[in-house]
Amino acid sequence: MSSALMAFLHHAAAFVLVAALAVEHMLFEPRPTRAAARRLMRLDMAYGAAAGTLLIVGFLRATHFEKGWAYYSGNPYFLAKVAMFAVVALLSAYPTVVFLSWRKAVKAGKAPEVPVRKARLIALLMRAQLVLVVGILLCAAFMAKGVA
Repeated sequence: MSSALMAFLHHAAAFVLVAALAVEHMLFEPRPTRAAARRLMRLDMAYGAAAGTLLIVGFLRATHFEKGWAYYSGNPYFLAKVAMFAVVALLSAYPTVVFLSWRKAVKAGKAPEVPVRKARLIALLMRAQLVLVVGILLCAAFMAKGVA
C-alpha cells in the first residue's frame, strides 16, 4: 500500500510540475499585467514545490519503496533522468529569480517590465525545461520496463 501511495505522490507531483511549467510558459510575456505577474509568481512557487516533492518522493521510492538503490544507481536511464532533472532545476533558477524580483513592484500595485532580451532568455529556458521533461518521461518509461 505504501509503495502505491508513494508512486501516486510521485506521479501527481510530476503532473503538477509539467502543468505549472507549461502554463507559466504560456502566460509569460515581457510586459505582464500585475494580475498576470502574480499568477506567474504563484505558478513558479507551485513548480518549485512540485519539483521538491518529486525529488524527495523519488528518492524515498528509490531507496525504500521500490527495487532498491543498487538497482537504480546502476541503471543508465535512471542516471540520465536524474541528470536531466538537475539540468531542469538549474535552468529554472533564472526565471525564478526574475519572478521573485517582481515582488516589490507587484505589492506596490505596479506591473513588472522585463527587457526584451531577458524575456527571450526566460522563454528559451522554459522551452528547454519542457524539452528535458519529455526526455525525463522517456527515460522513466524505459527504466520502468527494464530496458537495458
